[in-house]
Amino acid sequence: MNKSTQTTGTSNPTSYGFCSWHQRFAADVRLINHVEQGSGAGGVQYACGPCREQYRLVPSADQP
Repeated sequence: MNKSTQTTGTSNPTSYGFCSWHQRFAADVRLINHVEQGSGAGGVQYACGPCREQYRLVPSADQP
């Protein structure tokens, strides 16, 4: 019998990076917003799991 090694409920593996909301490094950061360079601001914003819950942030990949 084959057992799945993939986790359910997430489309991306856990990643480690800088959370733009609480301004520290954290596990499980996801891309929230990507601002094009030509619009003046430019840059990306990532949020960790607790900040996504607290601020009700939807990762870019999960937006319609």
